[in-house]
Amino acid sequence: MDIARHLAMIDRLCAKEFPAENARWGSCTAGGPGYWTTELETSRGLCAAAAWVRERTAEDFHAYREAIAQRLNARWGERPPWGQLTVRVRMGRGEAIPEPWATLSLYADELDVWQVDDTGHWVAVGVADRDRRDEIRLLVTVTEVEPP
Repeated sequence: MDIARHLAMIDRLCAKEFPAENARWGSCTAGGPGYWTTELETSRGLCAAAAWVRERTAEDFHAYREAIAQRLNARWGERPPWGQLTVRVRMGRGEAIPEPWATLSLYADELDVWQVDDTGHWVAVGVADRDRRDEIRLLVTVTEVEPP
């Protein structure tokens, strides 16, 4: 995993125009009105791996997320991680949660979130590890949609 490469990807997403419609580019980037989401890293072969292997890999991905968060905290100010349980509860009660936040809450239990001063965009970094039948993914989302 390469922190410098991932920070450069975050910078590119912050500078990029948002797509007008929902779309996917390649296997790891999706976008829609007002947001981009991309996979910075993806595990390989964990769908059928032993539970302890998956747990260890998830720990590594979370540590990596924290390392990226430290660098972004230095840029945009330190903020505590944002738990996603309340967003999922609100959706379960029928509240409309805007994209990309609704989808992110289903993938990750916790996000590191910043507002970029010069653009007003929001950047969220999280580990998608909730679905044990899926690979673990380190995700970044850049959006103009304020968190709910």
